[in-house]
Amino acid sequence: MKRLLLFFAFLFALMLGVVIALVVVAVWREDGALGGGERIGVVEVEGFISDPTHVTTALRNLRAEDDIKAVVLQVNSPGGVIGPSQEIHDEVRRTAAVKPVVVAMGALAASGGYYVSAPATRIVANPGTATGSIGVILQFKEVHLLFDKLGLRSQAVKSGAMKDAGSPFREMTDADRATFQTLIDDLFDQFVVAVAEGRKMDPQQVRQLADGRVYSGRQALELGLVDQLGNFWDAVAVAQELGGLTGEPKLDYRRKQHSGLLHWALGEDASALEPLQAVAAPAFRYALPSW
Repeated sequence: MKRLLLFFAFLFALMLGVVIALVVVAVWREDGALGGGERIGVVEVEGFISDPTHVTTALRNLRAEDDIKAVVLQVNSPGGVIGPSQEIHDEVRRTAAVKPVVVAMGALAASGGYYVSAPATRIVANPGTATGSIGVILQFKEVHLLFDKLGLRSQAVKSGAMKDAGSPFREMTDADRATFQTLIDDLFDQFVVAVAEGRKMDPQQVRQLADGRVYSGRQALELGLVDQLGNFWDAVAVAQELGGLTGEPKLDYRRKQHSGLLHWALGEDASALEPLQAVAAPAFRYALPSW
């Protein structure tokens, strides 16, 4: 009996050791390094920008940690909702005022993806990165056309003439369009000012580039929208130099921790569903058009 108990105790201790080892490896893979020391923080802006919490929290934490000498912001995004894009932009600007922030643009860093990059200390893009797309878009679905064919109608009781402006259940009026255009113009002006300040460019120069078109990384370099061409590791090298670090760079990844049944079931594929929230209701966006 004692031998059996000893065997189970040994088995339990062995399993516990394996679990601890797996946790240690997982932490090493997640954080990029074990222990302290001077490091480069890495934060990802991935996919449609709708919830800024992870990125803004990570930037605030990295900004306050003395051992973090520089930050690399990996951006691979078509843009997103304006408010969240502005929240990330502001935290990038605040962090860059304290320590170097280097943007590493991936395949796509357009519209809101460029907006969050603009205030960085340095921007590194691949030659084929799709970036720019400086502009604002508001799209509506005209469901009333389908209703007309089906013989259906929608009635609205409202407190003011503009309360249901943009409703998919009625045709847009000239007054609706004029109101939305005024808002679009104001939000566009905010975008232009943010880029001009971040890139230290004349606002009129930015306006000439800001017709909504996408630029390649190489074109963006020629136009002054990015600082150099390269990949993620080139951005790390720049961050290492600006942060005064020597030797092999120690990276501290601050990755988003997903939760919920959807992410449990779909994993990383769940992030592909984020843009579908745009279908629910119109929203002003710094984003590439979705058809």
